[in-house]
Amino acid sequence: MHYILECEREEDGRWLAEVPQLPGVLAYGASSSEAMARAEVLALRVMAERLEHGEAKPTEIILSLPAAA
Repeated sequence: MHYILECEREEDGRWLAEVPQLPGVLAYGASSSEAMARAEVLALRVMAERLEHGEAKPTEIILSLPAAA
């Protein structure tokens, strides 16, 4: 499964990263790197929980970052 990690800066200066394909997977950070790392960890936890509870089957996981502008 292919997941996209999106990151944007909020008006208050914090960074928000999320994986839209996984509802609830979003994380804030003081930098884009911090927010993306937190969101990636959360995405992996969500996917692991789904596997443990039989809600998903093992599959190849690809997490893509948007191209730098």
